[in-house]
Amino acid sequence: MFHKVTVTFLFIITCGFFLGEKNLGSIALASPLTRAPMAAHETAKELQDIGITENLGASVDLNLLVRDEKGEERPLSYFFKKGRPVLLSLVYFNCPGLCSLHLNGVLDGLKELNWTAGEQFEFLTLSFDSQEGSSLAEAKKVNYLKNYGRSDAAKGWHFLTAPEVTVKSLTEAVGFKFKWDDKASEWAHSSAAIFLSPEGKITRYLHGVMFSGDQLKLAFNEAAAGRVGTVVDRLVWYCFKYDPQQSKYVVYAFRLVQIGGGLIIIVLALLLLPTWWRERRKNSNA
Repeated sequence: MFHKVTVTFLFIITCGFFLGEKNLGSIALASPLTRAPMAAHETAKELQDIGITENLGASVDLNLLVRDEKGEERPLSYFFKKGRPVLLSLVYFNCPGLCSLHLNGVLDGLKELNWTAGEQFEFLTLSFDSQEGSSLAEAKKVNYLKNYGRSDAAKGWHFLTAPEVTVKSLTEAVGFKFKWDDKASEWAHSSAAIFLSPEGKITRYLHGVMFSGDQLKLAFNEAAAGRVGTVVDRLVWYCFKYDPQQSKYVVYAFRLVQIGGGLIIIVLALLLLPTWWRERRKNSNA
């Protein structure tokens, strides 16, 4: 009984921390890069046919073949481990701007976590430019792992390349649209961290180039259905939900009502137990 009360109070204290630190419990997701105002019917030429369509609930084909940093061909399933959620970043390694901003933003968020790639989750960074090779992927991995500062992460952060047929299938599955910009001589594309369950189901998109550790942890736990982290981590995830209207995780009021109701029942039980015990002893001695 004492253990249950202790865990419940830990949960309330943890939620209170988020309420105080994160503006009434809401964890804002990264906002898209600001663009100049345009008429409602207009679309910048550079943005036509690119973007991200959220295919939540869809699954990626884990039989698709990709190449790791050493040039070894492997099915995607090789990088999906039992019980571990997967973070997927679609970039291209020679990108002069947005891709680096995205990966740096993810890395900054990962550094805030007490979780490490290869232990609580897997991180797949895959180039959607089928002309890029494994040597470039390996160089990128060395650089980012150095900045990550966690040697054990090498087994969990994978830099991948793939042939065009694989890229097409995977990007279509996750709704990632991109095209070559002849004028700029670079790929035009958007940016999002895509979260998948250990079985390859798409669970969440975090758009933008800046990600806090709190955002990432909630998304990882959502992808794993609350099965990663400590008891407190799981309870915190339980009391938040993603609000697509506000584009952020917010405190789920109904969950708090449930927890509050449970807490009241426990407190009443603790208060009434001595009375019940005395009455039982009195009746047995009568």
